[in-house]
Amino acid sequence: MAGLLDLLNSDLGKTLVNNASSQLGQDKAKTASALSTALPLILGAMKNNASTPQGAEGLLGALSGKHDGSLLDNIGGMLGNSDVLSDGAGILGHVFGGKQQNVANAVSKKSGMDASSAMNLLQMAAPFVMAYLGKEKRSQNVNDGNGIGDLLGGLLGGGAQQEQSLITKILDADGDGSVIDDLIGMATGSKKKGGLGGLLGGLFGK
Repeated sequence: MAGLLDLLNSDLGKTLVNNASSQLGQDKAKTASALSTALPLILGAMKNNASTPQGAEGLLGALSGKHDGSLLDNIGGMLGNSDVLSDGAGILGHVFGGKQQNVANAVSKKSGMDASSAMNLLQMAAPFVMAYLGKEKRSQNVNDGNGIGDLLGGLLGGGAQQEQSLITKILDADGDGSVIDDLIGMATGSKKKGGLGGLLGGLFGK
């Protein structure tokens, strides 16, 4: 399975970048940079949520419903659809526990995109991530919590077990019980502990 950066470099990823940059009025390079930060943050938060049986069951249920992958057939229409963007806002609120503005600020800081556009981009990216997960869930016949965890880990770590394990360990790297702070630290480079630097190099292409 392709990792996250492979996905961004694919035809599907390029279509996402092109349409998102057009919708936001931002240049493509800045949009691609923002997405390379936003997607790992969204996936990392989803992986953390899916680490509990209830969270995994909830995600599996969502991926079996409207997030089955069909949105990927019309990315341009998806990004311009107010219902989809509203759904994206709901996804962000769920996975980030109300801290999505902090996440938007982190994406803004990393990419140079203004915070308002970064929030809009996150609202576009969340349904895209869900649709892609739904497509992969179907193609790989994933039906349980372990399977969805492996699917998310494969996307985050490019399929390497060591990187998947490291992602899990650092989600709450400072031990304060707040995963979001650590995810933002990963994105902005302010929390690099242990072998994290090498992992971030792979995730964010630095």
